[in-house]
Amino acid sequence: MERKEEGLHALGAKTKYSMDYAPETLETFTNKHPGNDYWVQFNCPEFTSLCPITGQPDFAEIRISYIPAEKMVESKSLKLYLFSFRNHGDFHEDCVNTIMKDLIKLMEPKYIEVTGYFTPRGGISIFPYANYGMPNTKYEKLAEHRFFNHNMDK
Repeated sequence: MERKEEGLHALGAKTKYSMDYAPETLETFTNKHPGNDYWVQFNCPEFTSLCPITGQPDFAEIRISYIPAEKMVESKSLKLYLFSFRNHGDFHEDCVNTIMKDLIKLMEPKYIEVTGYFTPRGGISIFPYANYGMPNTKYEKLAEHRFFNHNMDK
């Protein structure tokens, strides 16, 4: 199947960078193994956003792990989406929750978790973590278990 037939536009095209938050850049493709449970992990060590109060840049490593259902996020579109935060003003916790919610809306994964390892500012690091499990499934229980047993050490 051609990539264009799956609705993928970013992959293989000239890269266009958005100057502000752009969830519309996210694209999916069909999971060829929806009956299998397996992890997909993305690591973005150069995430940047802006403090909504001072306008100063905030730097982080964003880690996204998910168990796909029918759809999967295309990696170049995810990269462009994450880059779109660089001129976007939001608190660390908001960035992590926004990323997770946008990916849930996009893919409807069985399970997803997003962690932000933000570099220190004023001597304090912030590591927000958010997760989600598909309601009324074993993944909802997985989300609860991982949330209550989450270790925030980097």
